[in-house]
Amino acid sequence: MEEITNVMEYEEIAKKKLPKMVYDYYASGAEDQWTLAENRNAFSRILFRPRILIDVSKIDMTTTVLGFKISMPIMVAPTAMQKMAHPEGEYATARAASAAGTIMTLSSWATSSVEEVASTGPGIRFFQLYVYKDRNVVAQLVRRAERAGFKAIALTVDTPRLGRREADIKNRFVLPPFLTLKNFEGLDLGKMDEANDSGLASYVAGQVDRTLSWKDVQWLQTITKMPILVKGVLTAEDARIAVQSGAAGIIVSNHGARQLDYVPATISALEEVVKAAQGRIPVFLDGGVRRGTDVFKALALGASGIFIGRPVVFSLAAEGEAGVRKVLQMLRDEFELTMALSGCTSLKEITRNHIVTEWDAPRAALPAPRL
Repeated sequence: MEEITNVMEYEEIAKKKLPKMVYDYYASGAEDQWTLAENRNAFSRILFRPRILIDVSKIDMTTTVLGFKISMPIMVAPTAMQKMAHPEGEYATARAASAAGTIMTLSSWATSSVEEVASTGPGIRFFQLYVYKDRNVVAQLVRRAERAGFKAIALTVDTPRLGRREADIKNRFVLPPFLTLKNFEGLDLGKMDEANDSGLASYVAGQVDRTLSWKDVQWLQTITKMPILVKGVLTAEDARIAVQSGAAGIIVSNHGARQLDYVPATISALEEVVKAAQGRIPVFLDGGVRRGTDVFKALALGASGIFIGRPVVFSLAAEGEAGVRKVLQMLRDEFELTMALSGCTSLKEITRNHIVTEWDAPRAALPAPRL
């Protein structure tokens, strides 16, 4: 096999390796998949304004997230059921993130438990939470994550119902019989029944609480000391309420374009959310990041960091832990190069003036010099 030189190349390898049902589950978006394409396309419409003749011999990419120091502003998003991609699943991802000096977010619907992931060794880990109808299940899960040393909750707020993912309906998607949703195994919620459409959609309809509202964000703060990131915010209105509700941060996310189709790309919604947060809490982004240039663009628009999802499961499918390590390293290297070629030596030097977007007013031309 010839050498892999970018993150996108892993998707084709994963497609060849994985069963169709599994690949389709990871790859697809909701309905027409317009937002799925737009998450990528919107990045391509943002251009650079590089500054030259700056000493870029030393570049510092380190940052802090909720007080935790990490090596780069590139983190691992929660993605479900990683053992469908590779036998080591979340264990491999956890080790790769730790080796890269960054944060892994473990999905509620992982095929490895919070305790199992904690057992892989040191590392800063966040826990993504779905709120189930049975609040005792939620309280127990949050307690277990906290005991296992997880440092924050990423509360998914865009999934009162599962988006319509037509490939999963056609494939009658269901978790393979040898796997379970390990965090729920002891609660008899670890298995997914066969359904006439998507087994996951039926599971969500049965278990996930559609009444979830802002008061539950406040309730969560009463049962845990962990800071809460609200994941799935796309508007200024909700950004303001998130701040008022005591959220520690916001993740601008459209759930990898898997929930409501025809929402904007996350990179297009980012600036609105950043402005509404007014610097009171950090704003992060996930969705469509495949290049170091994408990371730079997100930071230039005010993000404190980004999360990658599909690149992790595709590289995991292709090469296990080594694949995930390579994805994190490639994005790191590309981001460092982008910083150097833009004239930035630290994250705080990345400004809005380093990019130009289609929604920017044309720059006022300076009066032409007299000849």
